[in-house]
Amino acid sequence: MAGGNSLKQAVPSARIKRSFRLTCYREQAILLARRSSMFGLSHFFYPWGFLLQGLAIVHFIRRRPENYWFYVIFFLGPPGAAIYILAEVLPDLGLLRGFFQGFGRRSRVQVVETMILDNPSPANYEELGELYKDLRQFEKAREAFTHAIDARSASPYTFYSRAQCSLGLNDLPAAIADLEHVVAADRKFDYHRAAGLLANAYAQTGQLERAGQLFADVTQISTTPETLYNYASFLKTANQREESREWAEKLLAKKRTLPRYMQRRERAWFRKGKTLLKELATA
Repeated sequence: MAGGNSLKQAVPSARIKRSFRLTCYREQAILLARRSSMFGLSHFFYPWGFLLQGLAIVHFIRRRPENYWFYVIFFLGPPGAAIYILAEVLPDLGLLRGFFQGFGRRSRVQVVETMILDNPSPANYEELGELYKDLRQFEKAREAFTHAIDARSASPYTFYSRAQCSLGLNDLPAAIADLEHVVAADRKFDYHRAAGLLANAYAQTGQLERAGQLFADVTQISTTPETLYNYASFLKTANQREESREWAEKLLAKKRTLPRYMQRRERAWFRKGKTLLKELATA
């Protein structure tokens, strides 16, 4: 009887061990399948996965899109970087058109400079100024526009272009003089952007009363991100913090109404608006 009981006890214990082993093997198989499926995709990206992540992170730091993209790139690895590149980097390639056009502009500068030697006409100087302005060589551009203005009674456009060069050089008094000429000739010039730039130049030079009056007119019509941010910044300078916060919030709300390509183009102003809101919240 004792031998029979021991035999009966041994059979269940063997079954338990066998089932336990099967369970362990099953868990190991499941884990192995998960790992293979997880790393199979990463193996597909090898050895370019790290390069994709590096490119995505560099673009993220330079362009500063929405913060959640950092987690997509970092935690999802190469697949996340590929998703980011498809969603954010490729659409931004359209913004690089000006970079590639710069090579053509440099060769065109040499051609126009040669033309000016034979024909120093205002039109040639204006074209040279535009080329230099697009290349962000503001000193040379302003000099060319000055030659065009001295040669004849120039249009407001030439004064406006020279004012933009002066702003690029942070020469606010010179920019104000040209912008006043433009606004006096056409208050709606460049869809009221000239008046908005003049108001901002007034604010930066401490002429707050004149800036406030001009901003009050411009913001009734112009709702560009640049104008909204400049006005919010002016209100902060004038110690009107609640109004400044209100206009900064309007700037961020403007982002939701713009198409994606415009959001990318105006990204710098939205970023400045977020910074301004943080400064107003901590002050």
